[in-house]
Amino acid sequence: MKAMILAAGRGERMQPLTDTTPKPLLKVAGKPLIEYCIENLVAAGFTQLVINLSHLGQQIRDYCGNGSQWGAEISYSDEGETALETAGGIAYALPLLGNQPFLVINADIVCDYPLAELRKQHFDLAHLVLIDNPPHHPQGDFSLNQTMLSETGAEKFTFSGIGIYHPDLFKEITFGPLKLRPVLNQAMQEHRISGEKFDGLWMDIGTPERLKEIEAVLLAN
Repeated sequence: MKAMILAAGRGERMQPLTDTTPKPLLKVAGKPLIEYCIENLVAAGFTQLVINLSHLGQQIRDYCGNGSQWGAEISYSDEGETALETAGGIAYALPLLGNQPFLVINADIVCDYPLAELRKQHFDLAHLVLIDNPPHHPQGDFSLNQTMLSETGAEKFTFSGIGIYHPDLFKEITFGPLKLRPVLNQAMQEHRISGEKFDGLWMDIGTPERLKEIEAVLLAN
């Protein structure tokens, strides 16, 4: 199974840090965020990687190269100056991802979710990993009814930025920016999106404050 790392965003909440450095290359405990992601993927058996690029993308390409230093093979999906959002970016990268299911993970999260387990997961169009709602996203995203996700429900959880997808979910998308939420919502109405809840270490490194917070956690361990 191939894996895609989403690394094209501008990281506006991280400004001014991201004015000159793409967010995936911001360092935590001396190591860029994207390197933690690559190491976790390779350790879980995902060695064929696709990284999408936009804002300051050449820096990411220069740092990661062909991936050989991690035992990986890295290809790049360059979206140009305007990032295509999550669904648009995945659809644009489909020629590199192929016609088999693939994993997608955000470059700006730090977690200890057992990614290798996703290689064994049976699913229809997508299977998403959910977490308890963090302070910066108290409203959550989706409800979990046993193993199926929906937009409605008394209790909602937050999408972690980790999921596996069948390329058929994106086959009707035309070129251009498109968020993932509307694509998922349509498939949820057809009961074709499953999920699970994860209770381990997870943090979205979306602000300078959370960058310092996760660094303290990692250095303490």
